[in-house]
Amino acid sequence: MQDEVTAAPTPHPRVPWNKGKLTGAKPPLRPKHVWSIRTKLQIEGRVRELAMFNLAIDSKLRGCDVVAIRVEDVAAGGYTADRATVRQKKTGRPVRFELSEQTRYLRATNKEPGEFLFTGRRGPQTNMTTRQYARLVSAWIGSAGLDPRLFGTHSLRRTKATLIYRRTGNLRAVQLLLGHTKIESTVRYLGIEVDDALAIAEQVDV
Repeated sequence: MQDEVTAAPTPHPRVPWNKGKLTGAKPPLRPKHVWSIRTKLQIEGRVRELAMFNLAIDSKLRGCDVVAIRVEDVAAGGYTADRATVRQKKTGRPVRFELSEQTRYLRATNKEPGEFLFTGRRGPQTNMTTRQYARLVSAWIGSAGLDPRLFGTHSLRRTKATLIYRRTGNLRAVQLLLGHTKIESTVRYLGIEVDDALAIAEQVDV
């Protein structure tokens, strides 16, 4: 009697992480969308989310850096500063940014130095996860009437940087604000085309 051959189990096909999702660079928000989100969060009394949204716009930080901000990063000595410095997780390089009046969430909190500014669900000693942050961003985007699939956390990072570039044409300033080590990275990040560069050059007389 021949030995029975045991058939190898059929492996489950791996589902690509981006199946059904729109990938690629996420566009920045327009000023009208920024104000729409701010207004809705203010009306609904969502103070913490409003502060987080404003801080993400002001700081131009990646999501992983936004959720990791601690009280002393923005309020050294107990007073909210006009400017702050945060060391980026990806590059290890420090980057400075301004804190607008709308961002000063600390005045409405009782947090102490050493605590995360935006705590997570696991307790006061843990920071919000990037996944939780991404879900909040999707909700904000949807509240402005935009498709959350087309925008993401990087949209908030790009918003003010793109606006600064369009108003000034100063790539070096934007590079410093984003914490990029190479100007080429800033060019790619902003999606600058040759026509954009020529339009800026045409405005300058020597």
